[in-house]
Amino acid sequence: MENRLNEPERSRFTNICAVLEILGAKWAFLVIAELTSGPKRFNQLNRDLKVVKTQSLTDVLRQLERSGIVRREVFPTVPVTVEYALTEKGEDFQDALKEMEKWAVKWGDGTNNDPRAQGE
Repeated sequence: MENRLNEPERSRFTNICAVLEILGAKWAFLVIAELTSGPKRFNQLNRDLKVVKTQSLTDVLRQLERSGIVRREVFPTVPVTVEYALTEKGEDFQDALKEMEKWAVKWGDGTNNDPRAQGE
């Protein structure tokens, strides 16, 4: 038995689906949250987000850049320095992240579910 949404149900979720398409990856929320403190170089993001594999981080940053949420800036140093920062669009998403955090605090199971804390 297939679970297909009829047209009214599908249109109800249109905006949520649009957000998920813009973000593109499951780690996007963590990357955006990490960049709220300011621009970071790739290696710093990689260290700060230990739970995200290097290739996944690369993929997420590319998707967020294509979506206009993250800005990638290349500095002509030796070796080349690349820095990532939130755009105005990315900064605007912070309110949604704060609301998600409130929800997690209210309805979470009381344990530290922050994947960045794993393995420490």
